[in-house]
Amino acid sequence: MGCDIITVSGDTKFVHLAWQTSEQELSAVKYQMGADPTGKLARMFGVWLEDAGVPLRGTFLISPDGTLMNTEINFLNMGRNIDEMMRKFKANMYLAKKATEGCPAKWKEEGDVTLKPSAKMVGKVHEALANDGNPA
Repeated sequence: MGCDIITVSGDTKFVHLAWQTSEQELSAVKYQMGADPTGKLARMFGVWLEDAGVPLRGTFLISPDGTLMNTEINFLNMGRNIDEMMRKFKANMYLAKKATEGCPAKWKEEGDVTLKPSAKMVGKVHEALANDGNPA
């Protein structure tokens, strides 16, 4: 798919192993799982809650050159949606090749309607989406 996936949590590697062997939702996990029990990485990404001593749920898409492309931070009790994460990943891969285009919120795959941001587009996004990306 052209990326590395690494999950990081405040749990230790031993807790990760216990979760993976006992939680069916994680039984097929093949990506790397990183441990950040001291919160050092969470602090670097600005998701550490000092008062609680735990990290918020953060998702970060980082390009190979180290550029932060997307970030999503959820509170402790909010799960993340892999479909939306993949949509953002695909959009960033597409836009790396087509930097003059824009992927609207409902864009999912290459071939879907994109937009060409310009002064003519202001206030006309809805019309452009209905007209194959062209403002009326």
